[in-house]
Amino acid sequence: MTIREENRNVFLLTTVAVCCATVAGTLALFEPVFGQGPDKVSEKQVADSRPVDAIAQAPVRVVGGTPFVPNVNPRER
Repeated sequence: MTIREENRNVFLLTTVAVCCATVAGTLALFEPVFGQGPDKVSEKQVADSRPVDAIAQAPVRVVGGTPFVPNVNPRER
């Protein structure tokens, strides 16, 4: 079986895709064994009911007497 030169890249891509799919499928079959046990899944996660301080300001560095404000939008100078 000889693969023509113009089809070698497609053949290589197909071979790698099939190998990756095989490995992913095999790992998906064993996921419940390697993942969390049923006792961890059944625990209900409840969010913290404490209020969040929305007006708390992040600390600002002072460089040379002027407050340093990071440039979060590079297009605006």
